[in-house]
Amino acid sequence: MVRRILQLRQWLKQHSPLGEYGAHAVRAQLGAEQIAPLPSLSTIGRILVRHGQIQGPRRRQPPPPPGWYLPALLHGQAELDAFDVVEGLVIRRGPAVDVLNGISLYGSLAMSWPNASVKTADVLRWLPAHWRRFGCPHYVQFDNDTRFQGTHRHPDCLGRVVHLCLCLGVVPVFVPPRETGFQAKIESYNDLWQDKVWHRWRHPSVPALERRSDQFVVAHRAKHAARIEAAPVRLAFPAAIPRQPAQPQIIFLRRTDDQGRLRLLHRTVRVDPHWLHRLVRAELDALSGQVQFFALRRREPGCQPLLRTAELEVKLAPWHRPEF
Repeated sequence: MVRRILQLRQWLKQHSPLGEYGAHAVRAQLGAEQIAPLPSLSTIGRILVRHGQIQGPRRRQPPPPPGWYLPALLHGQAELDAFDVVEGLVIRRGPAVDVLNGISLYGSLAMSWPNASVKTADVLRWLPAHWRRFGCPHYVQFDNDTRFQGTHRHPDCLGRVVHLCLCLGVVPVFVPPRETGFQAKIESYNDLWQDKVWHRWRHPSVPALERRSDQFVVAHRAKHAARIEAAPVRLAFPAAIPRQPAQPQIIFLRRTDDQGRLRLLHRTVRVDPHWLHRLVRAELDALSGQVQFFALRRREPGCQPLLRTAELEVKLAPWHRPEF
């Protein structure tokens, strides 16, 4: 039977009018030849896989847990808010629009602020307003946009949004450039917002878009009320925002190059000559300049050994004064 199945596959590959020679086509031909008992599709498929005629199903590694790259998130002991800007939206016969979107990792607490443009000053206004109402997360995650990280023109410099987060006791986390997966939650929310708000309605003006967006956010929070309630407890927002950091830690997720080096604050830092093209978590103390590099493996999220320590010069632009 095995030999006949393999012969039929080769014959069908050359002579089938439909060009079909998979398990269904082989089984149909066996039926036409009145072969009994007729093998099942799964049996034919296994025979074809075993003899290298078709590729078997891919065995995917299970994805790591949410927030696997930060121990406190991995164990469900902290909450993280992720933010991103959607650009390139244009109201018909109207202005271009940017949207600052955010969502929490465990509670799915959503937030959206459409505006003619999103600037650093807008972020400095919207984030405290949101956190004053719902409490501060333990971590806040951004990409490496200058609106979040600060200017890229000067080495060792970090911007006003970073300083604001430190003053509120929130740890800023910056994802690796051009890497997928770390921002999956916020990117999924970006797609949802565009599908349910931007593409669903015709918006005559930015205020009209804001009203539609606010309605969507309220409904989204109501839908996820149970998750929001069950999420890790958020930090209390201070009565007045301090002018000095309440905690100094900043986290950068980066990938090493072929020599075990990475780019951090526009400087090249040697991490480990044996840790090549691998993910690293860099924990920077913004006050002392000390940075610790931890190895990251998606397959072993619980194993994050220290690779080395180094020192960097760090300059923070105060959130309460104009930047440089």
